[in-house]
Amino acid sequence: MQQILGPFGDRIYALMRIVVGFLFLCHGAQKLFGVLGGVQGSGAAAEFGTLIWVAGVIEFFGGALVALGLLTGWAAFLCSGQMAVAYFMAHQPHALLPIQNKGELAALYAWVFLFIAARGAGPWSLDALRRGPGGSGL
Repeated sequence: MQQILGPFGDRIYALMRIVVGFLFLCHGAQKLFGVLGGVQGSGAAAEFGTLIWVAGVIEFFGGALVALGLLTGWAAFLCSGQMAVAYFMAHQPHALLPIQNKGELAALYAWVFLFIAARGAGPWSLDALRRGPGGSGL
């Protein structure tokens, strides 16, 4: 498989970053704007200044930055931290393992965002465009 997909690794990584950022942005949109099911499926938006509202801001704007590949390392690191906090606050107290406490998505997001923070934006990103012709751009 490495021989077949290996040459496309950078592009596949960029697509993963874009998709993960967009999906995270959708979670933030639920919380901030009450769309896509709203807060916990109620169709309502989170109240300004609450912890869930702050989470929505990080998810919406952090997801957008990661998807666009702008300030990617910082945005992904913040999103990773938010998901780790969410996991330990909302899921871990209910059971030890993510499969038991319904925290798989939070744990997965935390690790994927940490990977993105370490790897950077890659190609097809505004960060690559900012680096100029010598960078790994579009």
